[in-house]
Amino acid sequence: MQTPGFLSFSPRRLKVRFGWPDAALFAILAAAGVAIAAGVNDATEPLAQLRLEPVVLDAWQLPRYALLTTLRLFAALAASFVFTLVAATAAAKSRRAELVIIPALDILQSVPVLGFMTFTVTAFMGLFPGSRVGVECAAIFAIFTSQAWNMAFSLYQSLRQVPADLDEVARGFGLSPLRKLIRLELPFAAPGLVWNAMMSMSGGWFFVVASEAISVGHTQIMLPGIGSWLAIAIEQRNLSAVALAVGAMAVVILLYDQLVFRPVIAWADRFRVEQTASVAPPKSWLFDLFRRARLLPAFTAPLRAVGQMVCLLEPARRPIAQQRQFTSKAQKPAARGMRLWTVMVSLSALAATVYAIDFLHQTLSLGDAWAALRFGLITLLRVIVLIILASFVWVPIGVWVGLRPRWTSRIQPVAQFLAAFPANVLFPIAVVAIVHFHADPDVWLSPLMVLGTQWYILFNVIAGASAIPSDLREAAQMFGVTRWQWWRRLILPGIFPYYVTGALTASGGSWNASIVAEAVSWGSTRLRAQGLGSYIADATTAGDGARVLLGIMVMSVFVIAINRLLFRPLYRLSERRLRLS
Repeated sequence: MQTPGFLSFSPRRLKVRFGWPDAALFAILAAAGVAIAAGVNDATEPLAQLRLEPVVLDAWQLPRYALLTTLRLFAALAASFVFTLVAATAAAKSRRAELVIIPALDILQSVPVLGFMTFTVTAFMGLFPGSRVGVECAAIFAIFTSQAWNMAFSLYQSLRQVPADLDEVARGFGLSPLRKLIRLELPFAAPGLVWNAMMSMSGGWFFVVASEAISVGHTQIMLPGIGSWLAIAIEQRNLSAVALAVGAMAVVILLYDQLVFRPVIAWADRFRVEQTASVAPPKSWLFDLFRRARLLPAFTAPLRAVGQMVCLLEPARRPIAQQRQFTSKAQKPAARGMRLWTVMVSLSALAATVYAIDFLHQTLSLGDAWAALRFGLITLLRVIVLIILASFVWVPIGVWVGLRPRWTSRIQPVAQFLAAFPANVLFPIAVVAIVHFHADPDVWLSPLMVLGTQWYILFNVIAGASAIPSDLREAAQMFGVTRWQWWRRLILPGIFPYYVTGALTASGGSWNASIVAEAVSWGSTRLRAQGLGSYIADATTAGDGARVLLGIMVMSVFVIAINRLLFRPLYRLSERRLRLS
């Protein structure tokens, strides 16, 4: 019996030459491994060590703080990616799962970071008593809640937008659901998912102060990191320390753009739906280094062999008619399990809602509910106005950048830095300007809400414009399509599904950002704008769990109503009429 080719072992195959690309790649991977090991060792220290070595504004400590913050961001991003694969795929593949997962995503997206931390910090600290691991997990979970939702919505939208002809080819070849997901659907979704992953990293930076400088009631913990550094610098009115933190952020963003996202973008470009070759594919020196390295294929060969062995274990291909019959029989137990899961989740959600309403009824009055509702309407008005203004500004810019790959590579790190710019850094400017000019905080604190969320629109529009096949653009040019027709017939339909994802996540992010934007401080000077965000922030600082819960429930109702009445119909419209087929 002959051994399959991919399992054959030959010493001659292992004779590879060690060149300078291998040395450079080994150095990069070794440095990454050392950094991760140092961060893990730091995170496993006793909790009492934070009191012995508090966060200090020492420039020599800033590289260590930057490393710890970056590791937390990437840990949260990895968790967000796993969550996205599971939740978005289930919602896109099963109607019953969609009825549970999408409303759950709407609710979770609306819950602010401080709302999660109010109820999770104590729980994580209880899991790891006396250890810093519990607080680190709480911070990573808080960052996760600012990263996961837009990635899940992006993958869900892409899986529902797979071109019909490619789907028919996959069914014609009898691909199993797993193979279809790996070979067709995930590659088709890769470009949009990569851009949303970049936006998720920036979203994590935006809330890094609230994630690392933990202050919930009587619990106050400062984790070593750039977020805690910024919190202390703002409290002490130390402008030079704020500038150092911003400079460290810029260096970190540039590094992981070159070492992580630029290579991933160059790799994902191969999955664009094209009839002609890309005019100017994105470049990455590290991606070219990976391709030139000769030892890397030797290390990854066992993984490829395992993958091919798993493929051999799949059932043999059947004719389409038999495949449909087999699939329908196989799906019956799964459908029963999903139906049971849906009922259990729905009953649990109903029981939790009834319990929360009963708790609020016993604790608060009807006047408190009306106050929270009134503040929610004020924040809703801010969100609507800011999303409309951001759309008018960033949609044309995103289209211009997305259609020019060379400019995309130049603007990408700049956009990442601007998107990662925490609103807390602008508090000194906002507070001083409002106090000096005697301006109205209800009006002039509002732009801080959209500072970190407008980029969801830009990044998704860039992803949508770059995904428009070049053959369609060339056809429009050949037929002499006028400027307005070019926008109406080609660009707007092409970017529409991506724009809906960006606007939906920007809307949810704006509600979340209202907590840090409607109540700002610079030293002892504190400004407060009326709204649901400042209501939740004040209740969190006071440790008033009842009002925090009330504010979160009101915010969830508003976000779910917007998503159900506006964004979900727009999703259905893009699926019916704007699919690339």
